[in-house]
Amino acid sequence: MAETTSSSSLIIGEGVTFAGSITAPGRATINGTVSGEITVNDLHIGAKGSVSGRIDAHTIDVHGILAQNIVCHEHLMIHRNGAVSGKLDYAEIEIERGGQFMGQMTQHEAGQTKVISEPNTLRAKP
Repeated sequence: MAETTSSSSLIIGEGVTFAGSITAPGRATINGTVSGEITVNDLHIGAKGSVSGRIDAHTIDVHGILAQNIVCHEHLMIHRNGAVSGKLDYAEIEIERGGQFMGQMTQHEAGQTKVISEPNTLRAKP
């Protein structure tokens, strides 16, 4: 995925720890540690990035760690050093050799993924 810079992008740098909710209409690049609820269009997790919580994104690119309840409406890419765990609802997934997934997967057609309503539960998107 190409790097872009725009006013709707968010970058959390290496060494930064954030707990809470993030909503961004563009891209979020995480190189630090984030826990909480994240709703973005494009989520990029760097090699030193760690993200856990309720995640809702159209595309997700994982070089680091992604965990818990994850909804990916379009394409999830787990790179060779990436690790994803938890409950995953996705449209497309790609895992490079060496990339890891542990947990429960549910695949849907693009646009048919589910929306997280409460922790550890999913509900159908209207």
